[in-house]
Amino acid sequence: MKQSDIFELQCSVCLDVFTNPVTTPCGHNFCKSCLNQCWDKSEDCSCPFCKETFSKRPDLKINTALRQVVQHFKEKSGVTTSEVLCDIFPRLKKHKLINAVENLEDYICEQHERPLELFCRDDQTFVCPICTVTDHKNHNTIQTDVQQMIQDRMKKIQDIKHSGELRKKAGSIELFTALMLSIEKCQAELLEKMEEKQKAAEEQEEELIEELQQEITELKRRDSELEQLSHTEDHLQLIQSYPSICRPFNTKQWTDISVNTPVSLNTIRAFINSLHSLNTSKSGILSLAVDVTLDPDTAQPELILSDDGKQVSNGDIKRDVPDNLKRFDHCIFVLGKEGFSSGRFYFEVQVMKKTAWNLGVARESVIRKGRITLRPQNGYWAIWLRNGNEYKALENSMSVLSLRVKPQNVGVFVDYEEGLVSFYDVETRSHIYSFTGQTFNGTLYPYFCPALNKDGKNSDPLIISPVN
Repeated sequence: MKQSDIFELQCSVCLDVFTNPVTTPCGHNFCKSCLNQCWDKSEDCSCPFCKETFSKRPDLKINTALRQVVQHFKEKSGVTTSEVLCDIFPRLKKHKLINAVENLEDYICEQHERPLELFCRDDQTFVCPICTVTDHKNHNTIQTDVQQMIQDRMKKIQDIKHSGELRKKAGSIELFTALMLSIEKCQAELLEKMEEKQKAAEEQEEELIEELQQEITELKRRDSELEQLSHTEDHLQLIQSYPSICRPFNTKQWTDISVNTPVSLNTIRAFINSLHSLNTSKSGILSLAVDVTLDPDTAQPELILSDDGKQVSNGDIKRDVPDNLKRFDHCIFVLGKEGFSSGRFYFEVQVMKKTAWNLGVARESVIRKGRITLRPQNGYWAIWLRNGNEYKALENSMSVLSLRVKPQNVGVFVDYEEGLVSFYDVETRSHIYSFTGQTFNGTLYPYFCPALNKDGKNSDPLIISPVN
């Protein structure tokens, strides 16, 4: 086996040639020990490459075919670690690759070590470009995913344009945040900031559309070349004329690029009115505040609740409590007794001495047994703290939050009809994060998790505070 025939045989975690490679359900490969170490250090089991999270920890099996390719490569080339060379372009043969090419390891022709980019209609099997000039010569072959990729990108362009139209009609979410930060700022200054944010958003949309159009052009060109390949007998000559057919086409993972729906002006105006009321009367925020108490029937057995139902801490030892359908049995979660299926509500939680916690709201229908992945699609809208200073919003792909001041009390605001969940630092009156454009159905309950004790470093309780 020639070293130049190997595209990528490196683990994206350790950057060494694979040792006992395993494949995740999302299709990426890693050294078995590297992947286990990643998952042992994390509460969630997710792919280190694409960040897809799995509901339960996969049972990892050695990818014997890939292991044989790696072993054969080591024996023939003498390359051990971090020495896989690039042969995509002749001028780059001395370059070393350190980043994994997505999905390439899972779609390699066993005979030619090339990507299985084509589909043979005659034999109903996937083949590589070299197969089309050898075993599958004169067969009817096509590239299976090009047209779908073109359609996906054209749809993404429409989504971006639609998002721009919604923002022009409804106003920017940044205006809402600016109003929350300081209601005393003059209207002219706020409008100027909104216009700047709107301009930046429009420029970003234009860049995304241009990038998508470039990929569509490249995909159409490759599709045309492959169409010629399927209608000529001189495949070798055609491949030499169009060398790009043999090269993998690296594209951005557009499924990870989301288009946010802005908050409507009605919600912004409603909350502005509440804040204006706060300047003249305590009833302004008290009208939204709700009295939250913890529901002992939902508390995981290790949790200890105060008699008044306002505090929760982790006792580290499972108590003998009745099992029921409402109770969480694995994750150390607890919900509030009071549920909400309409309107707006607000509550505050004291977190000042803790180094880890989760807060938010959860749908009544959430799964409560076994391991749970905190995501809006699973019925959880929450943020968390880990290791004293690592804040994240638990979106479908986690968003890291950069906070200048560590919150002592966190306020949680929900507008059911507008699909809005916002978090605030009560002392500094600053915005932390908002889930926008959500669709709620059923009853929502306040959600709490005091997290692990960490040898007593995080033993303080979460405390539901009165709003004042």
